[in-house]
Amino acid sequence: MLFFLICVLMLFLGYLIYGRIVERIFAIEPSRPTPAIAKKDGVDYVPMPTWKVFLIQLLDIAGIGPVFGPILGALYGPAALIWIVIGSIFAGGVHDFFSGMLSVRNDGKSIPEVIGDAFGTSARVIMRVFSLLLLILVAVVFVLSPAKLLNELIHVDTGILVVLIFAYYFLATILPIDKLIGRLYPFFGFLFIFMAFGITVALFFSDHAILPNLNFSVNTNPDKTPIWPLLFITLSCGALSGFHSTQSPIMARCLKNEKHGRSVFYGAMIMEGIIALIWATVGLSFYETPQALNSVIAASTPSGVVYEASMSLLGKAGGFLAVIGVVILPITSGDTAFRSSRLIIADTFGMGQKKIRERLTIAVPLFIVGFIISKSEFETVWRYFGWANQALAMLVLWSAAIFLARKNKFHYIASLPAAFMTAVVITFILNAKIGLNLGYNISVAIGMILSILSYFVFIHANRKQNRPI
Repeated sequence: MLFFLICVLMLFLGYLIYGRIVERIFAIEPSRPTPAIAKKDGVDYVPMPTWKVFLIQLLDIAGIGPVFGPILGALYGPAALIWIVIGSIFAGGVHDFFSGMLSVRNDGKSIPEVIGDAFGTSARVIMRVFSLLLLILVAVVFVLSPAKLLNELIHVDTGILVVLIFAYYFLATILPIDKLIGRLYPFFGFLFIFMAFGITVALFFSDHAILPNLNFSVNTNPDKTPIWPLLFITLSCGALSGFHSTQSPIMARCLKNEKHGRSVFYGAMIMEGIIALIWATVGLSFYETPQALNSVIAASTPSGVVYEASMSLLGKAGGFLAVIGVVILPITSGDTAFRSSRLIIADTFGMGQKKIRERLTIAVPLFIVGFIISKSEFETVWRYFGWANQALAMLVLWSAAIFLARKNKFHYIASLPAAFMTAVVITFILNAKIGLNLGYNISVAIGMILSILSYFVFIHANRKQNRPI
């Protein structure tokens, strides 16, 4: 229990200390009008109270990532907890803050436009396609996962649940942000946080030993898959996730003042890290062995772990509410994934979105594509999502580093985690069966070399421009 509490404390200190450092390096301008004020349109650009923007941001970025990811990460042992803490503070928080604040500084533009400003026109086009692909994969994953959870809870046919969830997503995509999302999300956010901490208390007062294995040098994964780079691909949303960068512009269009950026963007990432700690601890403590945990995952995906642990620790009534709290996560990210897709397409083609007809023109084809992809196997979609997700996180961090370098600011807060994630994503795609399927050792070597090379290219480019490094 003590180690868990130390991890939570470290996240709070990270927000208070490192988050403030990141904020000062970025140099917020409280007197500068935000897009919510300057471009208010009553649909996407809508000023909202900071507490509401925070809760919506938390639910936008969370999805099933800080639940399913940590449960899968728990298979690797307590190293998952270390990555959650370090990743949230030094990578995820930085990534989310810059993806949100760079959007604020660029009229609330979507992330492909922000990255295009850093890398050029070609990168802008590539990122438009890449982001749309990622968002549609996310939306589909976040239809299938809540449908499976609800099926276990209320025993309604999964196909019917998928249709109902898609119907809700459609409404959330086309309606003004304050009409549905702005009204439901604050309630959902409070319920989610309350139930997450409820299951923590129940676990601590149960007969289960809390984190019985703290041997960080041992990889406990039953399939013997290596920690590097698999842990950093599998456990994403609770530590670092490129998906967050596609969601932050939604709230960048609702933020009333830049001084609230740290609490909304960096703060939501830290809160997600705490949620991830909770579920990783459940995975490491509720089951006696990694094999027992793995057998439940293999039988019914991590949703089976959520259902089993919630019902056992909280009873039927409490377990029902806990599962509903977890179901809320993917639903409240799936709808904004489609909404972000609509905004990216609108930004790309310069299409106005104030009229309902203009929104329907984009939304209808999007949902047709999403429904077709939803017929694929969950595991296949999740594997592709995992790599694409972290590849986007890498690119956003490099964009933040370039932004800071151009401003002659301390770019290391972004460039170092960017180089780290470059090694992760390259090693994974070289070694994975869905990639080039090369040998593990050669994949690691190439990943490290290309990561170091990319960093030196970045440094050299700064020197060439006579910028301090």
